[in-house]
Amino acid sequence: MSELKGLILSGGAGTRLRPITHTSAKQLVPVANKPVLFYGIEALVAAGITRIGIIIAPETGDEIREAVGDGSAFGAAVTWIVQPEPAGLAHAVLTAEEFLGESSFAMYLGDNLLREGITDIVADFEQQRPDASIMLTRVADPSSYGVAELDGERVVRLVEKPEDPPSDLALVGVYLFSPKIVEAARHLEPSARGELEITEAIQSLIDSGGDVRSRIVAGWWKDTGRLEDMLEANRLVLDEIASSNEGRCEDSKLEGRVVLEQGAVVRRSLVRGPAVIGRDALVEDSYVGPYTSLGDRVEVRRAEIEHSIVLADSVVEDLPSRMEASLLGRRVRVVKSDGPARTLTMLVGDRSEIEII
Repeated sequence: MSELKGLILSGGAGTRLRPITHTSAKQLVPVANKPVLFYGIEALVAAGITRIGIIIAPETGDEIREAVGDGSAFGAAVTWIVQPEPAGLAHAVLTAEEFLGESSFAMYLGDNLLREGITDIVADFEQQRPDASIMLTRVADPSSYGVAELDGERVVRLVEKPEDPPSDLALVGVYLFSPKIVEAARHLEPSARGELEITEAIQSLIDSGGDVRSRIVAGWWKDTGRLEDMLEANRLVLDEIASSNEGRCEDSKLEGRVVLEQGAVVRRSLVRGPAVIGRDALVEDSYVGPYTSLGDRVEVRRAEIEHSIVLADSVVEDLPSRMEASLLGRRVRVVKSDGPARTLTMLVGDRSEIEII
């Protein structure tokens, strides 16, 4: 039995998170102060998969390489694979063919989060050795997803964004494959959107009599491709944090579960958890509400903020109203100008400066 390898797809452009992704890879946008991509690497390692190939795009590859390194910090060995253009998930498999060799592998979309990880599905796959195993979750709007039709645990049909869905079971961005998927991908024709679709490759396995199985996700799953998804993922992860304090709390109150990372200072303020305050961050004369993640060296002065993500080295200062449901990039300045107060909801890219008037 060959060793199971991991393949993480981290080459998408992240158009739905612009302008953040004009200057940063979407997989490195943090949830609870940890890049989304890191959760995927950790999930693979926790399942015993330590040889991991990461698909990157030419535009954002260097940034991702720098963040992950050689994988040793995660207990893994990482191989970098450049996909010249985003031509579909099955195309990514073909791009990784040399790395995969004759091994079975777990494919994980780098902007996905799974509460329960993948340890159980990997164990089942290694025991049963089907041709493929997919993860599914029940959704309210299946016509927006790839949808599976099942006979017990066996998958009999996959339909991409059907007008008349055969079930409410949508594909989650984690797949387990035998080497047969490579041959199936090799015989695909581009879809209407010009991509080699992994759903079509899996359907090819089914049509040829292959054993394709499924597992319904326990706990929550999030695709973090949009602002509201990032904020919801941040909320879900923060819901499970444990309090810790490596910083300083001066004339302030911490309510609920709050993480103060090393060097963080909270002064004359109220922080109501769950919340994370990053390394060397400063909260002064302010209110930080639930489901907020402040990155390293963020400064919040005389402001109120909740249910938001603020990336490293940003400043939020003297706001006339509470900032909610916002995602600020790195080195952003949001400061008050003269004028009436308004409610603030923002998605702001790196190195921006906003005056509230």
